[in-house]
Amino acid sequence: MSNFTKPELIRYSRQLMLPEVGLKGQEKFKNAKVLVIGAGGLGCPVLQYLSAAGIGTIGIVDFDTIELHNLHRQILYSAADIGRAKTTVAVEKLTQQNPHTIFHEHNTLLHERNVDELIQAYDLVMDGSDNFETRYLVNDTCVKFNKPLVYGSIFKFEGQAAVFNYKGSKQLRDIYAEAPHPEDVPNCSEVGVIGAVPGLIGTLMCTMAFEIIQERFTAFNTLHVFNFKEYSIQKLTF
Repeated sequence: MSNFTKPELIRYSRQLMLPEVGLKGQEKFKNAKVLVIGAGGLGCPVLQYLSAAGIGTIGIVDFDTIELHNLHRQILYSAADIGRAKTTVAVEKLTQQNPHTIFHEHNTLLHERNVDELIQAYDLVMDGSDNFETRYLVNDTCVKFNKPLVYGSIFKFEGQAAVFNYKGSKQLRDIYAEAPHPEDVPNCSEVGVIGAVPGLIGTLMCTMAFEIIQERFTAFNTLHVFNFKEYSIQKLTF
């Protein structure tokens, strides 16, 4: 017997039609607990598509407030939201999008004192952070607690995505053993980014998450590198 209400069956009907999903797959989505690190350029599309797909529980970690310069790429927000906490606005708008999803707001800076507790509470982690200190902290904690990690990053017209620490696969430190010095790798606040790039990478991250939840992910130990200026794609094995 289905555990879904009639409105849920209608809402998810187009993906229920897929033999790769069906009711069993939708149950996996509903039972999944996903933690999203960062509610910015990558986090916005990740959150919207996770919610839309029917992920049962979503945690959102961010300590920032919405600013005018965010709006060209962080399309979950509007001008009326400027000055408000990203996590608060995200929960409000995502709840309107899908009231069947449970959201946990973590309006806090992720650091060594709270990262263990946050990550242990979820099945899967999505890293949309914008600095290497956080990326390595998230990576190392996922390794510590054996949590799969979907990783994404953006730079100007380029983006990267990969899955780490899933079913014995490799991790971030197998690509880059140590974090680069911050001065050597400027972020988008210093060099800029085309607004659609985080949308494209965030959407790809979601498809990876869906495949993990459905237990069908196969692109192990592969870093996907996209250049949207030249329309090139590279798959780098590690």
